[in-house]
Amino acid sequence: MAEERIDTLVVGAGQAGLAMSEHLVRLGVPHLVLERGRIAERWRSERWDSLVANGPAWHDRFPTRTFDMAPDAFAGRDDIASYLEGVALANTSPVRCGVDVRRVRRSGRGFRAETSEGAIAARRVVAATGPFQRPVIPPVVPPEAGPVQVHSSAYRNPAGLPEGAVLVVGSGSSGAQIAEELMRAGRRVFLSVGPHERPPRRYRGRDFCWWLRELGHWDAATPAPGTAHVTIAVSGAEGGRTVDFRRLAEEGVTLLGMAEGFADGVLRLAPDLARHVRAGDESHLALLREADSHVEARGLDLPPEPEAHRIGPDPACLSDPILSLDLAAEGVGSIVWATGYALDFGWLDLDAFDADGRPVHDRGVSRVPGLYFLGLPWLTMRGSSFIWGVWRDAEALARHVAARRSKAARPTPERTPS
Repeated sequence: MAEERIDTLVVGAGQAGLAMSEHLVRLGVPHLVLERGRIAERWRSERWDSLVANGPAWHDRFPTRTFDMAPDAFAGRDDIASYLEGVALANTSPVRCGVDVRRVRRSGRGFRAETSEGAIAARRVVAATGPFQRPVIPPVVPPEAGPVQVHSSAYRNPAGLPEGAVLVVGSGSSGAQIAEELMRAGRRVFLSVGPHERPPRRYRGRDFCWWLRELGHWDAATPAPGTAHVTIAVSGAEGGRTVDFRRLAEEGVTLLGMAEGFADGVLRLAPDLARHVRAGDESHLALLREADSHVEARGLDLPPEPEAHRIGPDPACLSDPILSLDLAAEGVGSIVWATGYALDFGWLDLDAFDADGRPVHDRGVSRVPGLYFLGLPWLTMRGSSFIWGVWRDAEALARHVAARRSKAARPTPERTPS
């Protein structure tokens, strides 16, 4: 089979790859987008049935295309997949689905990509596979311990889990929403809570996404010390609501500290539940205070909301924490690990990573000439891994690609003999 040649190869047809393609199309850069599944495959097959976006439709989108719904509504899993498919169609993006990129290595002045459908030679490669690559399940509870264990990427709905109580590990948006869904389905639920930020869903008549933009948080270039991997607990479910772990406890969810170890059927829990919940409360109150100061300084006509500052009493599971959990005695039939993802760039056979396997780049431009990264958290700002943020990053990288092509195409001036 003859080797296919292309100027720029984009790997991944999710939000990052499609954003990159949109800008490359506009700039006239020949390219090809390869996707091992379908467009927006992870949204289709690695999200639970009832999932909705954490931001409203006016926010979680590309600036060039709106959702077919009310601006303040929250798009569902299938809505987002359809939206991204529409983006590809509208932009005539050259997407080729069902092609697995197995290895990319240097070849001459460019790269050689070995795929499930043959080799492709490219002058440039954009790794646009995003931040949700390899599901992480901490090696705490051994597989033979009894309960069925699934990552949140494999969870679909309460009926898909075995009968009995459910332990959900992780207090970000996924863990909080799955725990609440299971509780409302009549399951007994234990929720292991770790470090998190807990913004208000709405405050003084504006969504938290509006506040983070207004206060400049989305554009923050680097995370505060110790917060790079702290999750945000926020929900767009049921029209959107503020995640409140105290409320969940009052409604029947048993809160636990972080899982530390497991032996003889008993899960050992850290005595850190109150600290994590109170730190989340403080992040909530800090944002309210910052918003109030901003309203006053700018003279904005946004009505005060003093009730939002009220923190409820500690539930019993917070004041008298459970430090060990006998899974069999409590009837735990399944564990859902909402514990995030790790990057997986094993297909890039290139010197583009540090000793810990993290990409080395400057705002997405790799130290390997011609290689780019897109869609990673904090690529250029806090919003880089979100739908709207990746579009901005893609624009800058596409311009970088176009500039390098233009420079390479210029004829080299001939020297006049002296």
